[in-house]
Amino acid sequence: MNIDVKAFLKQTASVRPSQRQLDWFDTEFYAFVHFSPNTYTDLEWGEGNEDPAIFNPTDLDCDEWVKAIKSAGMKGMVLTAKHHDGFCLWPSSHTEHCVRNSPFLDGKGDIVKSASEACRRGGIKFGFYLSPWDRNSEFYGTPSYNDFYRAQLTELLTQYGDIFMVWFDNACGEGSNGKKQVYDFESYIRLIRQYQPDACIFNDFGPDVRWCGNESGSARVAEWAVVPHELCHYAEPQTSGAPLKGDLSHMYATDSDMGALSNIIYSKGLVFAGSEINMSIRPGWFHHVNEEPHSLERLMDTYMNSVGGNTCFHLNIPPMKNGRFDPRDIKRLKSLGDALREAFSKRIPARIAKSFEIESETQCVYHVKLAKHQIVRYIVLSEDIAQGQRVESFVLQARDEDGKWMPFYRGNCIGHKKICRVNLDTDEFRLFVTSARDEALLRDLAVY
Repeated sequence: MNIDVKAFLKQTASVRPSQRQLDWFDTEFYAFVHFSPNTYTDLEWGEGNEDPAIFNPTDLDCDEWVKAIKSAGMKGMVLTAKHHDGFCLWPSSHTEHCVRNSPFLDGKGDIVKSASEACRRGGIKFGFYLSPWDRNSEFYGTPSYNDFYRAQLTELLTQYGDIFMVWFDNACGEGSNGKKQVYDFESYIRLIRQYQPDACIFNDFGPDVRWCGNESGSARVAEWAVVPHELCHYAEPQTSGAPLKGDLSHMYATDSDMGALSNIIYSKGLVFAGSEINMSIRPGWFHHVNEEPHSLERLMDTYMNSVGGNTCFHLNIPPMKNGRFDPRDIKRLKSLGDALREAFSKRIPARIAKSFEIESETQCVYHVKLAKHQIVRYIVLSEDIAQGQRVESFVLQARDEDGKWMPFYRGNCIGHKKICRVNLDTDEFRLFVTSARDEALLRDLAVY
């Protein structure tokens, strides 16, 4: 076995995000809004045979949605333009199963338009979810369905201004003919690139953003955005050839070590595809009267482990039947935003100096000096991921009574952002990058 380890590491460090992926990472925290006939039938998955007459949000207020979303510190909204039941929240020209045949505004309403315009008025980004699975369409389960889906996708891409994210999963059930649909995702992706080139695309397998493997808000200990093409085959590989011959067909989105060197050394091509942590503010994705929002503590923990763990946090807030957010959810969102602002609004000035006293290209030290002894609660690290994700492991150290550097926090990869929750009374500490794939390049080191 003859592997040039240094060359391989530099190759992995050279895998870089697109500008749309950098913009997505900087968004960090955004809302999902699940709204459909399920809201009125008290279901999570509709059957597709629901009467459009049941859909009538008599007090719709998308500006209230945006206000509540912003109160939590979120910077965008993704609306379920169509869920699995096939009911469209816009007056689609390609189906009768849509708001045009509902009593909402006497059939003249357009929830997608109302939401997108409210987002622009409120200064946040807008995106949509168009479910590939359509339990209402007569075309589902036939080759014609891909034409039908592309036609609806084109309506959404061309009629509602700039889109920051197009979100679709791989949900796939049987159609009325007893067959499952073979989705032509490649053609969907080409269409999005044509009409909304700046939009990030979420799918279980890329190309821009991938699924974290759960819907509970759980994050990995080490979350890499550089992963094997075998796992994200809709993304374009930036490397070619595997140092070791092997098979990665065993990998799936739930794996805990997908970006580890022990896996990527077998990959025939590496891609940049960041992970999204998505969950609902309450147990269900659609509004159910008997459910309560999750605790502030759980939402804070999820934020810290997602935004603070090299992913973005996609939090669902489901409207009630009248089209308003539940007051309990609005209150919880405000509390979450207040807690985040309290945590990160008072940055402590610090002098930072980088050194290579370890005499290694892939190890280095950042010395941090504060003006005085004070309590430090959070240390937030950010790599310059425009140059690639590189840090494998690090340790934060402070001096003990004898002046020796001792660890008080150990971490794995950093990526876009790593939030280190600490409780330290000090005027000095250091970040020791103990392992990296190339020279560690920090974009920021912030102390709170």
